[in-house]
Amino acid sequence: MSHGHTAISHDGAAIAYDREGSGPPVVLVGGAFQFRAFDPATKRMATLLAEREYTVINYDRRGRGESAHDAAMDLHHNLADLRAIVSELDRTHELGEGVALFGNSSGGAIALAAAASGLPVTAMVVFEVPMGAEQGPDGAEFLAGIRERVAGDDPDAVVEYFMKDMPTEWLEQAKTSPSWPLMVRIGPSLEADAESLAWTQSAPHAELFGAIEAPTLVLVGEETLDEMTPAAEALATALPNAERRSIHAVQHSWQPEDMAGTIADFLDAHVPR
Repeated sequence: MSHGHTAISHDGAAIAYDREGSGPPVVLVGGAFQFRAFDPATKRMATLLAEREYTVINYDRRGRGESAHDAAMDLHHNLADLRAIVSELDRTHELGEGVALFGNSSGGAIALAAAASGLPVTAMVVFEVPMGAEQGPDGAEFLAGIRERVAGDDPDAVVEYFMKDMPTEWLEQAKTSPSWPLMVRIGPSLEADAESLAWTQSAPHAELFGAIEAPTLVLVGEETLDEMTPAAEALATALPNAERRSIHAVQHSWQPEDMAGTIADFLDAHVPR
């Protein structure tokens, strides 16, 4: 694995990433609290996926880990960061026809927004995107609540609010764990997660997703949270070239071996070499 890579985004923010393997490029888009130093499962999955002959890019989203913290954190800037990574792959002549994206949870909504905004995407795999009902108001309300707390003077409140609809024991465990200060530190970066989910409700699904031609695999765990299945069904229906499948995963959490194999099998069938 080669560490220490950086892509410079349009506003000068440095985006840090690891790259592993060689072959068609795959960019891993993390969900709410994910970044490299905090997320061994994704690091392990990246290694296994690289072994299937893909160039795997695992990056820290802005506001997290080794990426810029003193920067705007909204969805627009997160999409620009993905474009910066794509430009870097293009500069080193590794882009080919584009990048495949794996989006985990709210990272799946960011990946979808990137594809909809014209990022050159060859294929996409998304896992349990927690999107609300078509054109529902809850995403916009949630985003407003996050922004209000980010602007306030209680950093803990950002994370507490973000986790308010998750199983209550998740928040209780987080608050008593040594990782709570880290979660609070990256709190402002949750704005993009909330904004990407609000975006999925900002217009009819056909309008938002109808132009995303990339073959897409929509994954749901075998044992999942209630809202994930209807969200996956809605996505698989609205995306022109999508299929829905279940994977061995419990409570929104997958195994690296299963996920790497599932992604690689799908990309093998759809991504040109």
